[in-house]
Order: sequence, then structure tokens, then C-alpha cells
Amino acid sequence: MDFLNTNLLSLILFSPVAAALIIFFLPKDELKLIRWTALISSLVPFVLSLVLWFRFDPNKTGFQFEEQYIWYKAIGSSLHLGVDGLSLTMVLLTTLLTPLAILASFTISEKVKAYMMLFLFLETGMLGVFLALDLLIFFVFWEIGLVPMYFLINQWGSANRNYASLKFMIYTMGGSLGLLLATQMLGVAFGTYDLTRLFDLWPSAQALTNIPPWLTISTIKTIAFWAFVIAFAVKVPLWPFHTWLPDAHTEAPTAGSMILAGVLLKLGAYGFLRLVLPLYPEQAKYFAGALAFLATAAIVFGAFGSYGQTDFKRLVAYSSVNHMGFVVLGIAAAAAASGTTDAHIALNGAILQMFNHGLSAAGMFFLVGVIYERTHTRNLNDFGGLFPLVPVYGGILIFTSMASLGLPGLNGFVSEFLVVRGAWPILTTYTAISMLGLLFTGAYILKGIKQVLHGPLNEHWAHGEHKLTEINTREIIVMAPLMALILVIGVWPAWILDVINRAVVALF
Repeated sequence: MDFLNTNLLSLILFSPVAAALIIFFLPKDELKLIRWTALISSLVPFVLSLVLWFRFDPNKTGFQFEEQYIWYKAIGSSLHLGVDGLSLTMVLLTTLLTPLAILASFTISEKVKAYMMLFLFLETGMLGVFLALDLLIFFVFWEIGLVPMYFLINQWGSANRNYASLKFMIYTMGGSLGLLLATQMLGVAFGTYDLTRLFDLWPSAQALTNIPPWLTISTIKTIAFWAFVIAFAVKVPLWPFHTWLPDAHTEAPTAGSMILAGVLLKLGAYGFLRLVLPLYPEQAKYFAGALAFLATAAIVFGAFGSYGQTDFKRLVAYSSVNHMGFVVLGIAAAAAASGTTDAHIALNGAILQMFNHGLSAAGMFFLVGVIYERTHTRNLNDFGGLFPLVPVYGGILIFTSMASLGLPGLNGFVSEFLVVRGAWPILTTYTAISMLGLLFTGAYILKGIKQVLHGPLNEHWAHGEHKLTEINTREIIVMAPLMALILVIGVWPAWILDVINRAVVALF
């Protein structure tokens, strides 16, 4: 038990890598063995994260289960791991979605070994960002996550995958360049990359002994602030940095889209919460209006863009821009009025929205993949009236769509309501404009449901070799945990909001 307590985070972080190495030595033609090994081993970090959740004490302030190992002593960098209420929820989301995505990938038949290994490496990259308490280690894991996703899109994606994967890599690496330079600047200025020490040293200008005399603390903070903001805005993605997302989603394999929307987009929002707000409170407050403007643009234009799509997957992809805009609106409200009750409500909503969007977006992309595998088309105009043919699939699609829409009683309503309630007294105009995006959220969701399930039946899918088959047991098992959590959070959000709220009050 002592070993588990003292090494729990490193076990969660590196167990997917160990699993990938085991898969490497399996015969490449034993596809069933590879798939089941990947699935069962991906459940290990999930079980460990449940242990972490139940052993976590939300009443304690600061980080828990900390581990620290010297990584690069000469520059003051160490493998420093720890969790609080913010990172704990993201770790749980990551370890939940990864085995579901691997189960969704059982239809992959080409280069299965490489595919499963990349997925497990991707999980370690994402978990490392949420667990790292060292800026340099944070950046290393931030970049590690890009490589597996690039290859997943490039090797197992759709027809235009080369363009989409290159665009994904250029955008995210371009944004990360400023993050690297700002991280280096902070490391040189403070002599450490450790986040807990940086939070303590940051208010004191006297700590800066390694900077030239012409460079002021204010200049350093402003440069680093914008470098961080752009890197995280690209990842969220905020308008106008969002154009890589629809292409990457459209061309990625189904499970890749599930993880991309479910977890990878959250890395950007997590960066705002973990680094931007605590390290740059003055700059964040000064530029909160600009951040709110970009968030509102993402909400409105994301909804308009989604409504205009005829490709079912692109419709869901643009909806991610719309939903993540609410996360950033909550963050902007917290930046503008840090420490107030309204700011805390907005931040609670933003963090819960990250978790909720991970569930509903992963579910929606999977359901698009289910019908694409059967029909080999994503064009909404090719469907129509399919509900009588696939009533179980139709019911699951409507349920998940309603969660994405924000129907009261399901999880999306709780988080979006908290963001709007918190942001309204602080950023009234931007919140009011964002309601236009909320209106069109209903419009594009209902458009998608109508064109797939309702209206006259497209007889092409009713007979012969093209006859549409119902969702199978494996696919229902993928959706069941997502639907259960969507309903539980919608009806009783206190169990997760309590953990989030205590972290928010302690941090901000």
C-alpha cells in the first residue's frame, strides 16, 4: 500500500508505455491478441486513477501524491508530479476515454500493432501534461502528444489525411514555439522550472537575478503571457486559430477523433488554468476583454460553421469550437474578476465543461464513425429517415446529441449554465452575444438529427447489400459508460463539482 501511495502517479503515467512495449514483442499477425492486450492494459491506468480519485482528499489545499525525481539538475528541472482537483478530473477523463477509444478501434485491421502502441504512447503524453509540476517536463509531454496523433491521422485517416495531419502538426508546433521560448526565459530568469517554486517566487522581482538590466519584470511577464496564450489558444482551439481542427477531425480515424476532441483540446484550456491565470494575473485581467472576444467569436462562429456543414463529422468538429468557446469564456471571466464569487462560478463551469465536452464529443464522434462504417458516407444528404431501421442507434444518437445541445437533466446544461451565470455579471455584453451561439447550437444539433433519423426513408439503406444494420454489442459497450456519466452529472453534479470547486477556491 505504501508503494502504491508513493508511486501512484508514476504508475498511472508510465503504465501505458509499459503496455506498448509488451505489444511491441507480440506477433504482428496475432490481431486478436494485440487488440485485447491493448484494451486490458489500458484499463490499468483507469483503475489506478479510480484509486487516486477515492484516495484524494478534496479538503486539502495544494498538490497531493507528489513525486519528484531529478531529471536535469544543471538547469533545475525535475520530473515533479502531483495532482489537485483540477488535474484529477482531467486524469480521470483521459484514462476513461482511452480504453473506450481502443475498444472502438477493434475494426482496425491494418498495422494494428503500431496503431495500438501509438494510442498508448498518446495516453502517456496527455497524462504527463496533467500531472507535470515542472514547466520543462510540461512542455516535453505537451510535444510528445503531437507525434502519435500525427501518425494516427496520417496512417489510418481518410482520403485527405496527409494534408490534415501536416496542418495539425504545423499549427500546433508553431503555437508551441512561443511556449518553449517563454519556458526557457522563465527558467533562466528564476533558475528553476519547478511550478510550485515559480508560484512562490513569481511575485518577487528580487528573485530575478539572471536577466539583463534593460529587461524589466513587466516586459518579461507580458512576452511570456502572450507566448503562453497563443500556444494554448491554438490547442483549444480558439477562433481564429481553429482552422486545423475540422480537417484533423474529418480525416482522423474514429477513435482518433474521440481522443482529439475528448482530451487533446482540453490541454489548451488546462494550460490557461494551470499556468496563465496563476502566473500572469495582472496581464490576464488587462487582456480579459480580448480573451472574451475570441471566446465569443468561437462560440458564435463555431455554431454558424457547424450549422452550415453537410458532412456529419465536420458538423460535430465545428461544434467542438463552439463548446470549447464556453470554457474560455469562463476563464476570461475569472481573469477579469479573480477571487470573486462570480469568477469561481464561471471557473467551476469551465472546468466541468471540459469534462462534459470530453464525454459528449467523444460519444458523438464515435456515433458518426458507427454509421460511416456501415454506409461509407458522412454526407447528411445521403441519409434520411433511418430511425425505423436502427432504433437503438437512433435513441443513443438523440440522447448524446441532447447532452451536446445542453438539455436540462444532462451534463452539458450544468456546465454551460454555470459559465453563463458566472460570466454574466463580469462580461455581460460578451455573454449576451454568446447566447446567439447557444441558439444555433440547438439549430445544428437538430439539423443533424433530422437529416440522419427523420424525414422520408432513403430506400437505398433499406434493402439488399446496402441494408443498414443496427449498432452492435461492442459499440453499445463503448457508449454505455459515456451515457451513464452524462446522465449522472446532469442529475447529480455535486460529486465532481465539489472536487473542482475546492481546487478553484484554493487556486484562484
